[in-house]
Amino acid sequence: MQITLEDILGFDKQYRTNLINGLSGIKSAFLIGTTNANAQHNLAIFSNVVHIGANPPLLGFIHRPVSVEKHTYENIKANGKFTLNHVPEALYKAAHQSSARFDRSTSEFEACGFTPWFSEKHLAPYVSESPIKIGLNLEEEIEIKSNQTLLIIGRVQEIWIAEQLLHADGFIEINKAQTALVHGLETYFKPSFIERLPYAKAN
Repeated sequence: MQITLEDILGFDKQYRTNLINGLSGIKSAFLIGTTNANAQHNLAIFSNVVHIGANPPLLGFIHRPVSVEKHTYENIKANGKFTLNHVPEALYKAAHQSSARFDRSTSEFEACGFTPWFSEKHLAPYVSESPIKIGLNLEEEIEIKSNQTLLIIGRVQEIWIAEQLLHADGFIEINKAQTALVHGLETYFKPSFIERLPYAKAN
């Protein structure tokens, strides 16, 4: 079947949201940890984290327009630091709950059953239960004029990862990390290994 732009614009809001969110397929689920000036910790699930570049090491994520109160964005802007934490498969329901609209005084760490952990070199809280944790400093913010969303780019400052997941060539065996994947806004999957192929060459 064909679905045209005119069809999409005419769909019910929820139907359109489910359809377009699902087009990009299954993605890694991350918990973003931040803290504010009053040392209140915030945690929120995101599924749109992307690789920006390896030198310098940059990762980014898309943030919705900030016309309303957005604790994650406000905290990152306030102190320039945040963490990306892979979601353990066993805790996907708790991670999903972090998307609820808690008030500013409530820590999603506590409300959703996660443990904040801090390294000596990074201000923002990590998720202790996560097998892969990444600390980042805010590098750049780009407004996407088409819909006023923001691309938030962070420079990697440190990585915390179980040694058994990391190969000698830097490859991360993500399936052994047992982290959750997400499709759309609320459907979760497990990663399964197929094959690791060599670098592709024309000849």
